Amino acid sequence: MTTVQETRTSRSTSPTGQSGSPARGPWLSRTAFALTLGVLTLVFLGPLAWMFLTSFKTQNGATQLPPTLLPHPATTSGYHPLLNTTSQTPVIHWFLNSLLAGAANAVLVTVTASLAAYAVARMEFPGRRLLWGMVVGTLFIPPFLFLIPNYIIVSKLAWLDSLWAVIVPSAGGAFGVFFLRQFFSSLPHELEEAAMIDGANRWQIFTRVVLPLSRPALSTLLVLQFLTNYNDFLWPIFVLFSPAHLTLPAGLSILQGAFTINYPVIMAGAAIASIPAIVLFVIAQRSLVESVSRSGLKG
Repeated sequence: MTTVQETRTSRSTSPTGQSGSPARGPWLSRTAFALTLGVLTLVFLGPLAWMFLTSFKTQNGATQLPPTLLPHPATTSGYHPLLNTTSQTPVIHWFLNSLLAGAANAVLVTVTASLAAYAVARMEFPGRRLLWGMVVGTLFIPPFLFLIPNYIIVSKLAWLDSLWAVIVPSAGGAFGVFFLRQFFSSLPHELEEAAMIDGANRWQIFTRVVLPLSRPALSTLLVLQFLTNYNDFLWPIFVLFSPAHLTLPAGLSILQGAFTINYPVIMAGAAIASIPAIVLFVIAQRSLVESVSRSGLKG
């Protein structure tokens, strides 16, 4: 019996005379956390790194087996047909179309969503709960079900083959209303009550009190909506036909030939298309984290 007790004591005691389990536990958890982060980093950044490296390979280097990670020899020939403005694939023009459509759509969505979200979050009127339930209910409808109705509306307005067809139809989306409503609900009511005592009306409270306090949420919605519209592929393919009017995702699809695929050119186009998303994330990552955490606290 004495031998068993000595053995248990020796297993549970560290060389320094302290218990081993409490010290080993945090070390194991930190190691597992670091390994998990490393694996997730490879999963998310691996395809991005592969895309950039392939864009600098030759066609033979991009298709050789077994594949190599680094381009040998490295060349920028994949970017030459994309940056040539006189070619049949005006990538720079598509890039500018995507930037214009994404920016205009993001501003339009933010304006309409902020007005609707403030109404359902802070104002009392008949049918408010029913209206809010209908807004939330539209989030569960698959987006492709709106393709045909939106196409008919756009054709009736004579907006086919123009950027208006890409900018306007998604300006009344429910996600922006849902996101901003969660943020507006987290603001203290005492601020509005103090403004009312000072004689401010609803519009003045909205523009001078609520919107300045909601800059992180508004900037986050601007970024998310810009990226959604900028990366959209299906709807522009439906409504844009002329090469000069295409957006970048729709235009890149015609780089793929019927019988051959030029992988360096396609990867170079994808690399150019990913630059705005990377720059926006680097600039707005603090606002993204802050607004999502505040919206989630009161959600």
